[in-house]
Amino acid sequence: MKKILFSSILLMGLTAAKAQTADSLQAPKVTFSGYTEIFYNYDFSEPENHFRQPFLYTYNRHNEVNLNLGLAKAHYETENMRANLALMAGTYVQDNMAAEQGALKHVNEANVGFKISKDKNVWIDAGILPSHIGWESAVGKDNLTLTRSFAAENSPYFETGAKISYTSGDGKWFVSGLVLNGWQRIARVEGNQTLGFGHQLTYSPNSKFSINSSSFIGNDKPQAEKKMRYFHNLYATLKPTEKFTAILGFDIGAEQKEKGSDAYNIWYTPNVLAKYQMTEKTGIGARVEYFNDKNGVIISTGTPGGFQTVGYSLNIDHQIHNNILWRTEARGLSSKDKILIQDGDATAGNFSITTGLSAWF
Repeated sequence: MKKILFSSILLMGLTAAKAQTADSLQAPKVTFSGYTEIFYNYDFSEPENHFRQPFLYTYNRHNEVNLNLGLAKAHYETENMRANLALMAGTYVQDNMAAEQGALKHVNEANVGFKISKDKNVWIDAGILPSHIGWESAVGKDNLTLTRSFAAENSPYFETGAKISYTSGDGKWFVSGLVLNGWQRIARVEGNQTLGFGHQLTYSPNSKFSINSSSFIGNDKPQAEKKMRYFHNLYATLKPTEKFTAILGFDIGAEQKEKGSDAYNIWYTPNVLAKYQMTEKTGIGARVEYFNDKNGVIISTGTPGGFQTVGYSLNIDHQIHNNILWRTEARGLSSKDKILIQDGDATAGNFSITTGLSAWF
């Protein structure tokens, strides 16, 4: 019995040693990170309930200090595997995840990926993923301006599904194909039996220029009300100098007017964003944008002209420490119809000032 026990312990030790050697060869890496973004907004329309415009989903509280996004993330990576789990809280969660169920509202990322080629950089990832659409993310410090554009606020910040992706050996090309639960969905719409599909293609010939094309095709309604939606996101990032960055973007979408119809409602939004780093710690950013959704596919107004709105903003950023960023932005909106809220009534104009403090590790 003692010999058997000794042999078993020896075998377990050899097995553990082999596993440890294999892990060390693959160099597994676990990292933890955190991000928090506190903001204060003063909307000169002074909404009584402190909620600003219904088409905004970030920094959307008036005259109160609040948490836009608090994020805690764990990342695991080896040569052939990767996984992410990120949980979140804040007004971003309340406004963007309202359609999700229970604890899913607080999941920012939950995905696993594995490499399927020995020689090529080809991966399959599945789960709750960051959106493949757009030039802005939910993490404010990564964007050129403090607040988000109409385009970002009214297209997916996140998605659930699976994707296969390839990055070229020289890093200049990235291409992916996706199968999705829907348009910014974790749980699918009840009664919806249609999968969504998408693609992303990015070309970055050098550090000064890149261009991105992304798409979504699918139905985001119950089967009885099925309306196919086709959407394309195109943007170019230019960085001619170390101090100056610009983004030129254009989104366009089409959705069937009725189930089975050959007629479509169209919406589109052009954007120009720029940032200039004046000193090592201080920079300025600006944005000019226009969103046209006359038929209310994405933003319903109930007015004859629908949502046809121009936006402009100017922000100043100061890096207090390596991991603390203070930003202040003035933003104006001007609409064709009186669709903006002021003192409980409708108006065609809006102006606000937002200041935010971000910290991360």
